Amino acid sequence: MDPGFRSPLVDLFRRGEAAREVRLLAAQGALAPRAYEQIALLVLLSDDPDQEVAHTANSTLDALPREAVGALLTKGDIPSEIRQFFAARGVDAAAGPVDGDAPLVDTLATLPEAAPDDQAEGRLPLSSLPVIDRVKLAMKGTREQRSQLVRDTNRMVAAAVLSSPKLTESEVEQFTKLGNVSEEVLRTIGMNRGWSKNYGVVLGLCRNPKTPPAISMQMIHRLTERDLKMLTTDRNVPEALRVVARKLMTKSRTGH
Repeated sequence: MDPGFRSPLVDLFRRGEAAREVRLLAAQGALAPRAYEQIALLVLLSDDPDQEVAHTANSTLDALPREAVGALLTKGDIPSEIRQFFAARGVDAAAGPVDGDAPLVDTLATLPEAAPDDQAEGRLPLSSLPVIDRVKLAMKGTREQRSQLVRDTNRMVAAAVLSSPKLTESEVEQFTKLGNVSEEVLRTIGMNRGWSKNYGVVLGLCRNPKTPPAISMQMIHRLTERDLKMLTTDRNVPEALRVVARKLMTKSRTGH
């Protein structure tokens, strides 16, 4: 069942890009940094084609604290699909204390001993760790580890970074300035309403040559005249974007 909830991590599972090992861990209650994402993943995996994954997800759902789930269902940003799913299981929305920024159950194993590749100091470099361990660090590791892992070639790892409850807006802004992040990361940032309100994020996306044109073309209208001028001479961005920047500069000066 599609839970109707969107996040970089949930969307990756929805697209069927999560390996069986990863889906099984998520079905056990791991790999979800927040309660919202955890129940969305469990709902999604409850009818997974793999019977073991589906059975595990349903067992985890049955073991969730009913009071906490009921309290979570009262939140306005919970999709109706999730409310209906739990209502069918006898769990209705009910006021009560719940921390939506923490998982309802946390089965995440102890974090591996690792450091960014340029600061190993006897610990395992991130690139040598299994995907599962990199995902764990992406969600619960340090700022330096997130900076390294957002560039990971594995989509699951990068999505976990963008779903981390520890992630700050200043980190996201820095990600937009990196030349070795994937288009998928930049697209995800650009489609996030909260992050795209930050002018630094908008500017970083417009200046990053890897940003999908559909994102940068939509955002270029928000740039100041000073930044538009810089963009007109930036040979790293697509020519089409420079053309739009020049047109916007002319329009601003002539008032037409």
